[in-house]
Amino acid sequence: MLLVAGLVSALPASAAPAAACERGPASPSLPEGAVVVEPGTDLSLKTRELPAGTTFWLAGGKHTLGADEFGQIIPKDGNAYLGAPGAVLDGAGVNRYAFTQQARDVVIKGLTIRGFAAPQDQGVVNHDSGEHWIIEGNTIEDNRGAAMMAGARQEVRGNCLRDNGQYGINAYRAGDGITGLVVEGNEISGNNTDDWEKKVPGCGCSGGAKFWAVDGADVRGNWVHHNHGAGLWADTNNNDFLIEDNLIEDNAAEALFYEISYNLVVRGNTFRRNTLTQGREFAARGDDFPVGTIYLSEAGGEPRVPARTSLVEITDNVFEDNWAGITLWENADRFCNSPANTSSGSCTRLVSSVSSCSSPGIASKPLYDDCRWKTQRVSVHGNAFRIGSGCSGFCGRMAMLSNYGTYPEWSPYKGAVVSDAVTFRQDNRWYDNAYVGDWRFVVHDTSRVVGASAWQEAPYLQDACSSFGDGGC
Repeated sequence: MLLVAGLVSALPASAAPAAACERGPASPSLPEGAVVVEPGTDLSLKTRELPAGTTFWLAGGKHTLGADEFGQIIPKDGNAYLGAPGAVLDGAGVNRYAFTQQARDVVIKGLTIRGFAAPQDQGVVNHDSGEHWIIEGNTIEDNRGAAMMAGARQEVRGNCLRDNGQYGINAYRAGDGITGLVVEGNEISGNNTDDWEKKVPGCGCSGGAKFWAVDGADVRGNWVHHNHGAGLWADTNNNDFLIEDNLIEDNAAEALFYEISYNLVVRGNTFRRNTLTQGREFAARGDDFPVGTIYLSEAGGEPRVPARTSLVEITDNVFEDNWAGITLWENADRFCNSPANTSSGSCTRLVSSVSSCSSPGIASKPLYDDCRWKTQRVSVHGNAFRIGSGCSGFCGRMAMLSNYGTYPEWSPYKGAVVSDAVTFRQDNRWYDNAYVGDWRFVVHDTSRVVGASAWQEAPYLQDACSSFGDGGC
């Protein structure tokens, strides 16, 4: 546990920064039999000429591709692309992509990859989400779009992913989604330099890393910082995430946004100074919505969706000087087939057809339950929450709430139905936490803001054995 007499402990060794950008690219040894590629060689042509399983060794210096936007490398199964010290693959602001198509078991290691001009929502490395790519020890920086896409069983280890126009990682694959993703020991910083949320308001298309329909992801030991938006954002039918031993700090919006998704463990992380930009913007315009450092939006534990856990468990983390803490939100008007669902065309993992979630069937079980992404089975325990004396008003809040259901006309979730459910009936629990500072709790709806004693008493009965400077139980 990270709690010491109700105070925030020091940063645990396991969450020490993965300072990959300071280290620079790894320098793998020259393997026997590797094909040496000097700057000026057309690597895309060389790849076409040589068989699958070839290892390419890029000598130090600047490597470029064809002089048009579609100059790109199309690997074959088992190819490896290794960088000697100082090897740079440069898109010159012209080429869209560095590595494309769907070869399997590709290795990319020790390169600086920069200057590519991927369009919105597209990535420079593994553009087409090939399976089991190992992307390790690279610096991928100053590109448009995303530094990389992701494929099934992809391993992303020890990279510097910084200052890209949209994302460091865009984990999206059309069709069958992504399974078994590993993101470990990377530094993910300064991404969304193109400020996509202002270019396309409401796009939900920015941040350090974005995950879509990923089933099974381990996100461990990363340093996620100073991204212009959320640090980590899992959006739409993700499942079975382990987010562990990361240092997540100084991101403009949420440190972690987990949205219409399932089954999550957040353990042993340190969260510092996140959400300050977004929180202050909300406060400045008088918006009383409880912006959170961890934001669960229609996301919870679901035993019927196979995973390593059937909960959302948030435990043994340190939260220090963020804008607020954890927000559990469930939009009463957002469900499968509702016009209010911004993930249009998507349904829950419990219903096979979007059209099933319609009147009159949705008003009865099982569709009444299964057409909703529910914020349920959330366990928040063993965490340390600290805000300084300078925090007042909106910045020191924890929240569990919904809105008053009004839309669409045929919705069976009108009124306070969902507010009552998320607050009292969906097994959401805080306990054994330690608080420092002036904390308030937004509960049921935005109009109810209570202090610690009311939060702990009936009817809410939250934070049993937690300490508010009093030692707890």
